[in-house]
Amino acid sequence: MDRRHIEKLFEEVKAGTITIHAAVEKLRHLPYEQLEFASVDHHRQIRCGFPEVIYCPGKTPEQTAKIFETLAATGNTVMATRADKAFFEQVQAATTLKLEYEAAARMIVLRQKEPPTTQGYIAIVTAGTADMPVAAEAECTARMLGQQVKRVSDVGVAGLHRLLNHIPTLQKASVVIVIAGMEGALASVVGGLVDCPVIAVPTSVGYGASFEGLAALLAMLNSCASGVSVVNIDNGFGAAYSASLINMKIEKAKGS
Repeated sequence: MDRRHIEKLFEEVKAGTITIHAAVEKLRHLPYEQLEFASVDHHRQIRCGFPEVIYCPGKTPEQTAKIFETLAATGNTVMATRADKAFFEQVQAATTLKLEYEAAARMIVLRQKEPPTTQGYIAIVTAGTADMPVAAEAECTARMLGQQVKRVSDVGVAGLHRLLNHIPTLQKASVVIVIAGMEGALASVVGGLVDCPVIAVPTSVGYGASFEGLAALLAMLNSCASGVSVVNIDNGFGAAYSASLINMKIEKAKGS
């Protein structure tokens, strides 16, 4: 339930089309609902603009299914990250909800209502094909949050000429997410070409001295390009969430 739904609910109470008791029943789980193993945050969309998202590692399929059902009761779309196919099948077996599995993104989703689609778009850029699982998580997250997305793949600095044909796409984006492993240099290159925020995602792609993404993380944190922010290693979800918040602010400013 978001701000618009609450305002509509108050209008219905004022008009007498719904009773106070019925309205209270709809609101009684705000701001959160206490389960035996979790405190489900129903108020997050009102505070932050987007509903709570489920992180699957460490949870049982039954716990995940129960959280899905609790969040679904508000009528919102629900997402769960970092789930493999076997875990998804166990979650689906534990609930009557019609869940979907996004294999490339390793995400479980429940589509209940389509969010309004933004006019501006987020560009997602990968240095190499090996970075595409993280890019898939970022793209799935952004699209589920109502964002338009354009993907630019395999344009890393080992063959930088491949990036040149995509510069117009990057320069027209509201936000650019750059995903790279190895030495993570692509984020600095892109940051020097665009006038919008760049969110860099280091990946755990690379040989031994890449230290499972630590080398790329440190390189991105030390970027010489202004306007580059960095999320944690392999965190495509976090990058897309931040980019979506930025783009939503831009959309609201245009509409005001």
